[in-house]
Amino acid sequence: MAHPSLPLRPLDRTDPAPLPAQVAAQVRALVLDGTLVLHDRLPGSRTLAVELGVSRAVVQQAYDQLVAEGWAAARHGSGTVVASTGLTPTSQRGPRVPEPSGDLVRLDTGTPWVDPRQRAGWRRAWREVSAAHPPPGYDDPRGLHALREAIAERLARTRGLAVHPDEVMTTNGTTDALRHLLLSLPPGAVAVEDPGYRAVVALAGAVGREVVDLEPGRAPASLAGCAAAYLTPAHQHPLGTVLPAPARLATLEVARAAGTLVVEDDYDSEFRWDVAPVPAMAALDRDRVAYVGTASKSVSPSLRLGWLVAPPAIHDRVVALRAATHDAVPWPVQRAFLSLLRDGYVDRVVRAGRRVYADRLPRVVEALSPYAELTAPPAGMYVAWRMPADRARAARDAAREAGFEVPMLADHCRRAGDTGLVLGVGGCTDEELDRALAALVAGCRRGGERDGAPGSP
Repeated sequence: MAHPSLPLRPLDRTDPAPLPAQVAAQVRALVLDGTLVLHDRLPGSRTLAVELGVSRAVVQQAYDQLVAEGWAAARHGSGTVVASTGLTPTSQRGPRVPEPSGDLVRLDTGTPWVDPRQRAGWRRAWREVSAAHPPPGYDDPRGLHALREAIAERLARTRGLAVHPDEVMTTNGTTDALRHLLLSLPPGAVAVEDPGYRAVVALAGAVGREVVDLEPGRAPASLAGCAAAYLTPAHQHPLGTVLPAPARLATLEVARAAGTLVVEDDYDSEFRWDVAPVPAMAALDRDRVAYVGTASKSVSPSLRLGWLVAPPAIHDRVVALRAATHDAVPWPVQRAFLSLLRDGYVDRVVRAGRRVYADRLPRVVEALSPYAELTAPPAGMYVAWRMPADRARAARDAAREAGFEVPMLADHCRRAGDTGLVLGVGGCTDEELDRALAALVAGCRRGGERDGAPGSP
């Protein structure tokens, strides 16, 4: 349906909002209240400019903004049309029903890109599970021996970490590994990087442990009173920095002096595409470092499978706790992952993911560099940006309006004052990433006009 004219109010030239923003806001409101519905054609930019008494460039900027946010689409031969509403084309006009947040495409640090061409391998693994016979009773609390052998082989091949299969334990993800470690340690606080992984902070509190803040990228001056120190040395979560070799050695020295267990979360090192994967910190001191890995970034977060290599002094206590509570990874999940490893599925999706991230992250850098500062060189499956708080909020809000959920850097902080965005590139298609970047850039521009910070084009 064509809309030769729109019921727009005269523009207010005394309003601090730019004229294009006023036009876009009014058109957006017409979409939200049902006046405009899906596929309605907007007036031509010349026509609307004459009606509003503004230049055609003002209207074109407003339309570009609506396209970037996903409310409109420019179609060859049809002009600009409404592309997103809460109503279907056959619905009666009326109030728009807000879409649930679950419909947003999540561009976070934990959603991987999995090559759709490998789906046959995924199905094949589960067919093997259906044909296999589960153990008659509770299995080894460390996990299936064949799977632990395969994980040990993979750690040696990809991380340079030589371990015996009997040292490996399968876990229900990273937080499950940390929970068993903390329940097996003597009293004491848990040192966690700030900003850092929020789930670890929540888990430490749940098991009654105080949290002590660590500054990322530096060795702590002291770990006195800390039973454990949780680190992400290969790719700090969420800043993306690498803990330098001198700081690694100094951290281990401080941990030895305090009797503190260092927990190394090696969550996405295999996706390092800019340089070779950073060596595991556990290789420097097997007696002081507990190594934690996960299949969440390579296969699927919902698989809920990871692995733990605990130091000898605590290994037996963790195994005894798991045996007492029967708290092991479900047998079908272990069996399926074993098939995925043996079949080469995991290696294939990792290689494909690395290529995709290497292609996408430079596009993100090119789009957002004029408006924000990288916290670290791009690597892995996400990148973090520092920017003024108002600009970050405006960018996040613009992304939400376009259908994307982008985490705020401040959400990962406890006392640290970092503000900005943390943008993952795994949970989307290339086309979706382009739309998200267009919305983020538009939001950064709006936010830059308000915060007046340097670097606002």
